[in-house]
Amino acid sequence: MSSSMLQVVIPVVVGVAIAVQSQLMAQIDRSMGTLESVFVTYGGGGLLIGMIMLVRLGGQFSLSAPLPWYAFTTGAFGLVIVGGIAFSAARLGLVATFTVIVAAQFVMSALIDHFGLLDSAIRTFDVSRAAGIGVLLAGVWMILR
Repeated sequence: MSSSMLQVVIPVVVGVAIAVQSQLMAQIDRSMGTLESVFVTYGGGGLLIGMIMLVRLGGQFSLSAPLPWYAFTTGAFGLVIVGGIAFSAARLGLVATFTVIVAAQFVMSALIDHFGLLDSAIRTFDVSRAAGIGVLLAGVWMILR
């Protein structure tokens, strides 16, 4: 498979995996609760990646020195993401949940890009991006109404 094809296939696989995982987390949330859903998701993922890292002789943690401290908050953000998806998908359904999530991602991403936050390259928020986010927010309204 060519590199350019892989660049498209991987996000498609990720999108499918997110939708399936979210529905499964919603089932656990409805039956056992949000915290339990997050635990099953993180616990299972943690065990799997731990086994993979053991096979790879522990990973490359020695290369973490130049990273800023806040780069290590990703686990906490992951808990918010996984818990929020489980909670919301169980109550709103997948389409409404991901519509709001994607819209929030676009808005936050535009802010991060515009101001160069978290060591990102600056990409100014222009009329074209504003129009695109406006259309996106109109789509959110249409799906939630």
